[in-house]
Amino acid sequence: MHTSKPHPPASPEVCTMAQLQDESTRTDLLNRLKRAEGQLRGIQRMIESGEACLDIASQMAAVRKALDSAYVRMTVCFMQQELRQKLGVSEEQVPDLAHMLDDVQTLLGKVR
Repeated sequence: MHTSKPHPPASPEVCTMAQLQDESTRTDLLNRLKRAEGQLRGIQRMIESGEACLDIASQMAAVRKALDSAYVRMTVCFMQQELRQKLGVSEEQVPDLAHMLDDVQTLLGKVR
C-alpha cells in the first residue's frame, strides 16, 4: 500500500483585481445599481404599508434580476478589458473578441 505525503500548502499569492477602466461601463453599472437601490426602497415601503407578500416577492425577484444583470455586465467588461491587456491588443485589432464576449454575456444572462 502506497501512502503519499500531504502536499505542502500553496504559498499565498496576492490577488489584485483590476478596476474597470472604461468610464461608460462604470457609469452604466452605477446607474444599474442606483435603479436597484430605488427598487429596494420601494420594497421597504411596500412592507411598511402592508402590501401582499406575492407583490413584494415579485419586486424582490426584479431586484435580484437587476443585480444579477449588473454582475454579469461587470464580469464580461472585466474579462474584455483583461483579455485585451494580456493580449496587448485594442478592440479594433480583434473585433471578434467584443462579439464573443457579447455572446458570453447573453449566455450568462440566460442562466438567471
